[in-house]
Amino acid sequence: MNLTPTAITAALMLLCTPAFADEPSSGNAQLDRVEVSGVRDRLKLEETPAAASRLGLTARETPATVQTLTQEDLQFRGLRTARETFADIPGAIAGNVPGNPAAVMMRGFSGNAVSILQDGVRVSTSTIVQRDSNTWHFDRIEVIKGPASVLFGEGALAGAINKVTRKPTLDGTHVDALLSLGSFNTRAAAAGANVQLSDTLALRMDASQLQSDSLYDVERNQTRSRGLTGSMLFKPSADLSVLLAVDHYADRYDGTYQGVPLVQAAVAKDPSRIVHSANGLVVDKALRHRNYNPDGAYSSADETTVRGRIDWQLGNGWALATDLTAYTADRAYVLSDTQTFVAPTAAFPNGSFSRTVQRFYHDHQFWNVRGALSRSGELAGLRNRFTAGVEVNHTDFASLRQSSAASALAAVDPYAPVVGSFPTADSSYSAGNVNFDSKLKTSSLFVENALNLTPQWLLVAGLRRDDIDLDRRVTNFNATPHTVQNAHPRYRPLSWRLGSTYALSTSTSVYAQVTSGAVPVSSMLTQSIVNAGFKLTHGRSAEAGFKMTSTDHRLSLTGAVYDIRQDDILTRDPANPSQTVQGGRQSSRGAELNAAASLSRSVTVGAGVGMVDAVYDRLIEAGGAVRTGNRPINTPVTSGNAFLTYAVPGVPLSISGFVHHVSGFYTDTANTIHVDGHTTLDAAVAWTLSGATTLTLRGRNLTNAFYGEYSGYPTTNVYLGAPRSVELSLRARF
Repeated sequence: MNLTPTAITAALMLLCTPAFADEPSSGNAQLDRVEVSGVRDRLKLEETPAAASRLGLTARETPATVQTLTQEDLQFRGLRTARETFADIPGAIAGNVPGNPAAVMMRGFSGNAVSILQDGVRVSTSTIVQRDSNTWHFDRIEVIKGPASVLFGEGALAGAINKVTRKPTLDGTHVDALLSLGSFNTRAAAAGANVQLSDTLALRMDASQLQSDSLYDVERNQTRSRGLTGSMLFKPSADLSVLLAVDHYADRYDGTYQGVPLVQAAVAKDPSRIVHSANGLVVDKALRHRNYNPDGAYSSADETTVRGRIDWQLGNGWALATDLTAYTADRAYVLSDTQTFVAPTAAFPNGSFSRTVQRFYHDHQFWNVRGALSRSGELAGLRNRFTAGVEVNHTDFASLRQSSAASALAAVDPYAPVVGSFPTADSSYSAGNVNFDSKLKTSSLFVENALNLTPQWLLVAGLRRDDIDLDRRVTNFNATPHTVQNAHPRYRPLSWRLGSTYALSTSTSVYAQVTSGAVPVSSMLTQSIVNAGFKLTHGRSAEAGFKMTSTDHRLSLTGAVYDIRQDDILTRDPANPSQTVQGGRQSSRGAELNAAASLSRSVTVGAGVGMVDAVYDRLIEAGGAVRTGNRPINTPVTSGNAFLTYAVPGVPLSISGFVHHVSGFYTDTANTIHVDGHTTLDAAVAWTLSGATTLTLRGRNLTNAFYGEYSGYPTTNVYLGAPRSVELSLRARF
């Protein structure tokens, strides 16, 4: 849909966001009560997020920073995709790196150090499984910050994000639906139905599709994301419930966008000031909509998960929970992975981009079984909650990875590119033609305990031991004859957590915790044979904070300070820079603050900010380059957001605005390319037509800020945020 000046002006004048879809449609008192109620639990301090513990602790009791975005929050904020959602977490940013869609940085760490879970199960590292899926199918997104290896095993040094799928409820039959149309020909349609068949049986089914010419307004970048989920809940008694579910997601991104390549300032037609580099490279605004991937490039995924969960209350405070998960996925990445600026020549007076291509595929199967026995009761007269369990999983993973030499594609003029077609002949992939076969077996034992030393003082402890057995087979098809390398590393990480929460009053508590975590030196399923010989890196974290609500429940406030250190990252031997060794170290320390308040019966506000000081404490790279003291890539010092919502008295109308800010970051470990920070403004207006049917007009990036949101690969590519856009949506529940 092309934007007219009138449409843009209308969006600017309407400065708004929707109120919750189930708000009453009229009456001052009714509207006011809904707004105040929403604020009272906006920080979800009394809820029990599954990602935080298996002890049934509330967010207030948990000695860690825990945040939850419900489906209502996602709709309220206009968060359509996983990347948009992750980027809305204070202290985090996210980007759509071609080989890792919705990559997230949190608390100074990224990649394998942030675990992405599906209904509490970690299928693999986020760099393998995460996609930029649409958010309709999620009941909520739970975020626990800081090391969570004691809950989910290796890979959760910076935290874990749990995507919780919508499930059936025994509260009647109801249907909700969403239709939207927006800029860049973006269209979404979704519907879900909860059907209660009896007092003990309910079904839920959801279907969705998000389609766009490009969410970034880039040429030849059509996006399609589809989902179909179904589940059944059988609850024959108050003591037993059985959940069965099937989830299927598919997506495809044509001409995968890899950001804008930097060019020399001397040839730029409209140079911007958002990037500063040591060698004079800049972002040219004239290349804003360009895509240099050849025709036929794409990224896609097709994944299916079958899940089952049994919860059984055994009596006398004892309970048994069993989770079973089976997952299969096929993924493809067919794209130009390197686009490098070449100085002007007679043939290319504007300079040119040399390009290489790669194609790699994933064939991924996984199953997981987890059982946990718990008891809530008393220990020596004190309240005690205890959980012990075992988890076993198995992964079969095959990945063919092929890459070309620089001559596989013709160079292109940055301003008038003839992109050509993606090479399909196997002979084009002379630089790399390797197949990775991995079989990963993991068995784990875990135990958690929460003991109330006094009614106000809670002590929480946890321990997890993982037994990880990896079989790696790497076949090089370019070698004559083909070469095969094998590795069989075994890892035995022990993770722990010790924390305490103290209630100063019924509304205010303070907490502190120390935790440990473990992370492989690279993605475990695709690591090289050389990297398979290294041990896991180890992390330690200390955190302290507070959680409070005012006595009238009109204000909620949480805050935390933390320190995280990761030892044994890969570095080079100072005496022999050609040799890779463990011994590097990365650390971060920072603070976070979140608040929500009802300023009056009509006005609510909220804000969150994260500040992080992240650094490579010890790092030497190839050639002996010393990176010690530098900041990790894609790590801004500050990030945050704020919103204000106004419910117009006497009218079923709400208007609001959102501000999102991210400070500058580097694209390279040498810290020679810096992307400036940015601030964007979103707004929307919501009109409740009748009951729970809401029409919303939303504007994104209303100031049309030109900014970089993330860096990709190579380091001279920068992802540009989407320009100003408008969306009209209709959401109904009946």
